[in-house]
Parts: sequence; structure tokens; C-alpha cells
Amino acid sequence: MRAAPTADAPPLPVQAPVSIAAVARQAGVSIATVSRVVNGVTNKTSEATVERVREAVKALGYRPMGAGRSLRNRRSRLVAVLAANLANPSMAAIAAVTEVALRRAGFVMVLCDTHDQPELQDEYLLEMRAQYACGFVLLGAVASPALQNFQASGEPLIFVNRNAPSGARCHVGIDNTAAGADVARWFASLGRGPAALIHGRLSSSATADRVFGFTEQARAQGLALRPVAAAGLGVDDHLEIGYHAMLEHLAARTPPRCVFCTSDLIAYGAHRAAHERGLDPQADVIFVGFDDSPLNPWIAPWLNAVRVPYAAYGEAIVQALTGRAQPVRLAHELVIRVPAPER
Repeated sequence: MRAAPTADAPPLPVQAPVSIAAVARQAGVSIATVSRVVNGVTNKTSEATVERVREAVKALGYRPMGAGRSLRNRRSRLVAVLAANLANPSMAAIAAVTEVALRRAGFVMVLCDTHDQPELQDEYLLEMRAQYACGFVLLGAVASPALQNFQASGEPLIFVNRNAPSGARCHVGIDNTAAGADVARWFASLGRGPAALIHGRLSSSATADRVFGFTEQARAQGLALRPVAAAGLGVDDHLEIGYHAMLEHLAARTPPRCVFCTSDLIAYGAHRAAHERGLDPQADVIFVGFDDSPLNPWIAPWLNAVRVPYAAYGEAIVQALTGRAQPVRLAHELVIRVPAPER
């Protein structure tokens, strides 16, 4: 094993990349033939020659230089995936399956965290355009000047979960309005008394749609709703939003017995507040979250949730990116882990 260089040792030599000429010599063909084979143009080359070139490519570890090709074609194999918040487990899960699906389809994913900031989103969009990215996947877009320009110029944009800030564009995700309505119908069927809603910023179209679907269906079902708690709604941390809003709800004369949280993280914070008050997440208050993190059966067996089908996102995004389906609507499911006791 080669020893790691010390501060006083000279730097290790950088190995030069294998050239296309070296592959041609190894395979006994012309450089033009190698170029055609590695670019997938094999109709003018015999099967034996194609196989010989591929064996030489593998033996020498040759990788085509993408820079020149990108400059010629004004496109590369890069797909820029811009996530609004990678600390959110749902976005991290979608990013993970997207990388696998893009790699299988022959793309290379570049992952950026915009932290829900318009100026940072614009910086990444412009930089990825400069790198000739062939597509842009936005896991939670926010309105921004560069994004507006990208939409106007027809750049290949895929919007995931949140809708496009303006105009009809390709969207991959579930029907958030219908999912919120499903929760309200279930709460109404329990007949447990007042319900509460805890949500984050409504600037997210996904959150706004969940809130709209829930409140409209609650009204239709005659479900009594407590006013939305004001505490925590001015911050971005969903754990803090859930915790402080739940404390406010519990301080009311008639505290809620069913609570819908528009993310699992909000539900974790709300449950913490209820637990500190000695409440039982079945007999005293029922929680429904949103996303249904794969960790829920391990760390939150008390949490019912709207399940978002993470595993399906990767292929759906690739389908949308390659134009085979636009938009892509995925199916959600209301998962009941802790059913309410009989009335």
C-alpha cells in the first residue's frame, strides 16, 4: 500500500488520462473508429471491431472527455437537481432514488441545496447552464428571476412536489389536495371532537395544497377545527413549528384530539410537546403526518401518515426528463398505524 504523503514529501504524480489514440493502438483501429464506437455509432463497424474497441476501452480505463462534446452539442450528460432543503428526509430520499434512476439512464446527477433561497437557486441554475446541463430537476422550487427566465426560454425543467411558481410546467408528485382531504375525511369518521392543523410556510405550493384540501373537506364533513396556532409559523424549522404550535393548541380550553401535520418533521415536534404534557398518542390525541419517512416504523410507531411513494420518483423524473410522460401523477396512501379506540 502506498504511504500517504507527508507535509515534507513531494506531491504524488497525477496520472494522465488515457487518450483515444492509446485505445486505437490497443484495438488496432483508427481513432475515428474508436470515436464512433464510444459515441454509439456502430452501424458502419463490424461486431468484431466494436467488441475489440470496447475491450480496449475497458482494459485501459478510457473515459471520453465530455468537455469538448458538451461545447459542440451545447449539452452534456449532467442533470442538475436543486433541492430546497436536503436536511428534510423526504427530499434526501427523493434525491437518492433520482440519482440511481438517472445513472441507469446514462445521466450524471449534480446535487445542489438551495436552502429555499431564491438567490442561491438562481446561482445554481446559472452555473449549471454554464456547464451545459441537459436538464434541471427542482425538488421544491421557489420563485426567482433566473427561474422565470429559464421558464420563458423553454429550458428542460422538471418540478417535483411543488408546482412551478408560474405557468403550466412538467410536474412530478402526488395530488396534495386530495391527500389533505383524505385526512379530513378520516378525522371526521372518528368523531373525536375538535381537530387541529399545523403547517409550515404557505409559500410552498405543496403545503398550500395540503392545507386547502384538508380545510375544504373538513368544512364539507362538518369537522370542528381549532384556529391555526400562530406560534412557530415565522420560522423554517419544522420541528420547532410543530413543537411550539402544539403547545399553543394544548393551552386552549378545548385542546384538539386529532392533529394533522403537513410534514413528518412537524409531527415529531408536535408529539414531543404532547409527550411532555403526559398525553397518550392514541387515547388522548391522534397524529397524522405527511411523507411517511421510512424511519417512522422504527422511531415513530405512533404516527399515522400520508405516504409519499419515494421509490417511484426516480423513474418518474427520468420519464418526465426524456419526454415520455408529462406530467407524472404518483399515488399516495393514508397509512393508519395507531387506529383510534372505539367510541
